[in-house]
Amino acid sequence: MSLRTAVAAPFREAGGEEMGESAFVVALSLDRDWFSPDQAKRLVDVAASEGLLRREDGTLEARFDPQTTTVPEGFEPDESILRERSTFERLLGALVEAGEDKQDAVAGINGLQSELAVTVEAAAVLYAHRRGIDVDELTEIARASL
Repeated sequence: MSLRTAVAAPFREAGGEEMGESAFVVALSLDRDWFSPDQAKRLVDVAASEGLLRREDGTLEARFDPQTTTVPEGFEPDESILRERSTFERLLGALVEAGEDKQDAVAGINGLQSELAVTVEAAAVLYAHRRGIDVDELTEIARASL
């Protein structure tokens, strides 16, 4: 996922899982020239809303191990990662990241939704669970939408 990769890059360079928010913004905007400073701040907001970052008193903490995330040579994130994704989009992204074919996943999720008369988010969680894909961090959000 390019959001995770973009978030991981500054932490990988710093060699840890915590850094100042201003250092993070500088790393993405000035050092890497991926985003403007305002866009880099927006990335922090999106990453925090998706549970990738925890923000506290001007410090950012990665909620995953950035050292295990590969930043491919020549990687440059698309601006589309600056928008918040719905719970369904996040679930679908997790499925695709785990190796599921996107079209097959959507078809399977739609079938479950129709068969069980549940929300698309609940169907996506069930679909992931049946395939052994961990989406625990999104399960509560999906449960709330029932």
